[in-house]
Amino acid sequence: MPTETEPLAQPPVDESSDPDGRVGGDSRLRTAAGIVVSVVAVGGVVWWASRQPAPKFPSSASNLALIAAAVSVYAVATLVRGWRWDQVLRAMRVKHDSGDSYALTTVGYMGNTVLPARGGEVLRIFLMAERSHARRTEILGSIVTERLLDVGALVVIFSAVTLIGVDGAPGGALAGAGAAAGVIAAIGGAYGYLYARRAGKLEAFAEKVRPVARASRILLTPVGVKLGVATLAVWVAEGAILWLVMQSLDVPIALPEGQAVVVLASLSALIPAGPGYVGTYDAAALFALHRIGVQGGQAVSAVVLFRFVVFVPLTAVGLLVMITRYGGLRAALRREHQADRPLEQGA
Repeated sequence: MPTETEPLAQPPVDESSDPDGRVGGDSRLRTAAGIVVSVVAVGGVVWWASRQPAPKFPSSASNLALIAAAVSVYAVATLVRGWRWDQVLRAMRVKHDSGDSYALTTVGYMGNTVLPARGGEVLRIFLMAERSHARRTEILGSIVTERLLDVGALVVIFSAVTLIGVDGAPGGALAGAGAAAGVIAAIGGAYGYLYARRAGKLEAFAEKVRPVARASRILLTPVGVKLGVATLAVWVAEGAILWLVMQSLDVPIALPEGQAVVVLASLSALIPAGPGYVGTYDAAALFALHRIGVQGGQAVSAVVLFRFVVFVPLTAVGLLVMITRYGGLRAALRREHQADRPLEQGA
């Protein structure tokens, strides 16, 4: 699931906000463009699906048990994501309630599903800053760190499935080797930047990126390695979820093929879209399933069911948490307006 769980296509909070913290014109333009893209993508998906055999869904007890298992695996993966955010905040020495790390993880996914322009990340930033009294730029930095971990994990998985020649993995071994080389180059560049900073260089650049980049330095520590392993486990779990969904539909695929589909579908997060990546995510997933030989009504069934597993239960939980723990969306927006403090200035 692109997510919360997915590469960062754009900053979760608009940097073109005016001095009162209101969203600027660039954000409105991106939101409008995303909605247009989603409408076009949905139209294409619906047109294609209407010409396929009718989808079929699990009905037997054993197949429904597989869906329940998929939902359970996703619940565990979400808990790991909450733990990961808690560890990032602790490494940044942000004083906070660990419960908020887990609770706001579900709120963030809910917001990204029902609000435009990655609204869930905006909710996470405001509510965590409100309850921890940290600067909003610090919380933004922690979320950027999460997204970097996700990107790194996806690239590693992409490299693995292409190098071993999984059907459906684009580009073959050359693309996999290139992706792996990119990760190594990025790590080397990060260490080079730290070396230059210790030598007193790149001060102007460092001043610009410091509020957000400071959190990402933990990725070059033993804590970062631990978080990287946890993130890999989360994305492997997402591939396993797709595998369980396919088994419930009596469509056998290999686990590595499930990983290939998840990687390709997650690339849809790079495309501006409406809430829940509607249309773009579905088109990417259908394309990926076609690459591994799942077509027609089976592909439609798989996308609908996989979307249900990774979006519906977590969105419902996030909405419940938002209401019971944080007073609801309207109350949160009212408090943000009353706070009247821009993201750039922090708390």
